Amino acid sequence: MRGVLGAAFVVCAVTTALPGVASADPAGVARTAGAGTEVGVERISVAADGTQSDGHSTGGAITTDGRRIVFSSSATNIAPGNAAGSERVYLRDEPSGQLKSVGSHPIASPVISGDGEYAAYWVLLFRDTKVKLAQWTAGSSIGLNCDALNCSQPSLSGDGRYVTNVATIGRPSTSQRIDVWDWHANTKQELAWFDHTAPSRPSISGDGRFVAYQNGKTKDVFLWDRDHGSTSGPIEGAAKEATIVQISEDGSKVVYLSGTDTYVHDVSTGTARLVPNVKGLAIDPTGNHLLYAPNDTAGPSLKLRDLTAGTDEIVSYQPATAGVDAVSAGGRDVVFQSTADDIVPGDTNGKSDVFVRRFS
Repeated sequence: MRGVLGAAFVVCAVTTALPGVASADPAGVARTAGAGTEVGVERISVAADGTQSDGHSTGGAITTDGRRIVFSSSATNIAPGNAAGSERVYLRDEPSGQLKSVGSHPIASPVISGDGEYAAYWVLLFRDTKVKLAQWTAGSSIGLNCDALNCSQPSLSGDGRYVTNVATIGRPSTSQRIDVWDWHANTKQELAWFDHTAPSRPSISGDGRFVAYQNGKTKDVFLWDRDHGSTSGPIEGAAKEATIVQISEDGSKVVYLSGTDTYVHDVSTGTARLVPNVKGLAIDPTGNHLLYAPNDTAGPSLKLRDLTAGTDEIVSYQPATAGVDAVSAGGRDVVFQSTADDIVPGDTNGKSDVFVRRFS
């Protein structure tokens, strides 16, 4: 498997812990609960006129410049055409507030291209799963040419041209592979084959050069380099189990989890920085800001760490979660979801909502 695209080599991670972290509380964010306490946070899962949704909204991924956000929702009242309350994919443009329904029936959170023109998600088609690509300009989606029974867990390059996903083979499924599609040219590259169906989610860099992925059975993380046609890894070293989080858009960092800790792997040096006792959730496009959930649940639910300065910003004090592609460049914006009703004023719908925390 390691030699699928060329001679493989093992990169042994040299881990160093980050320096002591100073807490930098966002200006104006209160430490105590109360109606609408988190200043600097905006609710995104609303209609263009600000009407709050009547259904649950989840997921949330943001573009490099923070201008567009994709999420899914079962609301009937935030955009026309969803009277039945089925799950839909929405793209929101900031600061115009324009909201478009671009797809339907997602079975997992959608992801977004760095430029915000495309979103990708997967759907159940009869008894199989397929990947769809939604476009902002057209306001609709198309199915990608998946040649396996099941394709899932997509990740997009910066311009949306390259899509990597998991293809599951057989019925019942017995094996899977990691694919990269150039849907402009309608060509496909097969990066790795696995003789099992344990989770093996991939993540692609903005230019499509690097794909980080995991072998879910052995719990190893690998890195494919399209320029050299080679696969390296496990990047965490032979003795450590790991689960992938995300590769940064610039391809400089790969975030993975191991035990109760998070590691930020530097692609150029082959070394990793340890961020202890936290669950990494996403990394910004420049590879310099890590969004994480502290394992200590007594404090804030989400924090953003400046990996260069070693300082933290509080994203949310209330119970909240986030996925990959949740941070814009430079850590300026973070998108997350929460069922809490005291993050912004006027939250009375009793539903899960999608929010964005802006630091500038």
